[in-house]
Amino acid sequence: MKTPDLETASPRRRPPTGWQRLVARLPIFLFGCGLGGVFGKRLLLLHHTGRVSGLDRRVVLEVVEHAPDSGSWVVASGFGPGASWYQNLREQPKTLIQAGTRHFAVTAHFLPPEEGADIMARYASRHPRVARRLCAFLGLPSDGTAAGFRQAGRGIPFVRLQADSSSRLP
Repeated sequence: MKTPDLETASPRRRPPTGWQRLVARLPIFLFGCGLGGVFGKRLLLLHHTGRVSGLDRRVVLEVVEHAPDSGSWVVASGFGPGASWYQNLREQPKTLIQAGTRHFAVTAHFLPPEEGADIMARYASRHPRVARRLCAFLGLPSDGTAAGFRQAGRGIPFVRLQADSSSRLP
């Protein structure tokens, strides 16, 4: 089966609009109020600079993997490489994140499809029901097996956010 070209693949599902967008953006408000800790280690707030506007933008993303010892977080662009935050990071990979109540300076590293396949398989073994629902929501093929999740992972752009040395900010 051919792996989709991540630069040209169109998202299988469109981002939410209207009231669903408002609800989806509620975590940004909670992070802004200093309540990022309520999400534990599952979500982070990513700051990114708009490619055209140059303005600070924010998005809350699920943490797919976190390696506290190396200071890295892996996130996925569920809406494909066309997501604004993903494109903005491609343009300016050095940025800031907030994980819980802590801030970090990070650099984005865009992972190849094979590494994405491994990450998705590990994620599915930790969260099988969520992984099945995620694949269905995004319109990605997966038969619920490790091989199926690996195939789905090849079609999802993954980004490793690596903390810069001594990056913990006040």
